[in-house]
Amino acid sequence: MTYSIDLAGRVALITGASSGLGAQFARTLSAAGAAVVLAGRRVERLKTLRSEIEGRGGDAHVVGCDVTDTDSIRSAVAHAETEVGPIDILVNNSGVSTTQKLVDVSPDDYDYVFDTNTRGAFFVAQEVGKRMIARAKGAAPGTFTGGRIVNIASMAGLKVLGQIGVYCMSKAAVVHMTRAMALEWGRYDINVNAICPGYIDTEINHHHWQTEQGKKLVDMMPRKRIGKPDDLDTAILMLCAKESRFINGAVLQVDDGFAV
Repeated sequence: MTYSIDLAGRVALITGASSGLGAQFARTLSAAGAAVVLAGRRVERLKTLRSEIEGRGGDAHVVGCDVTDTDSIRSAVAHAETEVGPIDILVNNSGVSTTQKLVDVSPDDYDYVFDTNTRGAFFVAQEVGKRMIARAKGAAPGTFTGGRIVNIASMAGLKVLGQIGVYCMSKAAVVHMTRAMALEWGRYDINVNAICPGYIDTEINHHHWQTEQGKKLVDMMPRKRIGKPDDLDTAILMLCAKESRFINGAVLQVDDGFAV
């Protein structure tokens, strides 16, 4: 028996798509047939990714978006729906971090992390959610087929780690936010779930795994390895699929057992 997930005809908005996990999510959803809207602040990098996806026969679009600015969020979502069509899938991926002891965290450090990871994630989901709800009620154009919102949290939202306490706090809030949205929006056929990735090797942190500190961290992991971006492909496809209609409010650990 074979099984495949077909996202043809669906529109997926991915925030933080200019690099790392966001770029991989966009490639994966495009390969499954979705039209992908690449959102982020580094527009030139988004355009490069768009060219890559189009070169593989995919349908990709670019929209500038700063998730710390609610006007930018509203403008980006409106532009995406005008250019591509109603958003069926949101991958709420933008995130930042700092490394420091809690006693050294300044108000600016705190706001920097929470404004993107928690506040930004909330208002992106709210803006897309409002439109999904309006379509479910028949109050907005578009054929409603069941919305999917996937919030990218972190295993650090489930297990506190040293030196990144504020990041852990912000992602723990995203986990609870996911459950709150699932509770309120499930009646509109909107499924809201979260993925909690473990340590993943991306261009942002690649150099760290070659350092003595990075090697020590790898040695602490259950199978003494770090993940690759495509290790999340199965999780994102499952939660975005129409077939995942009975999965709502789930918090999926994809961390190779690190948070156990």
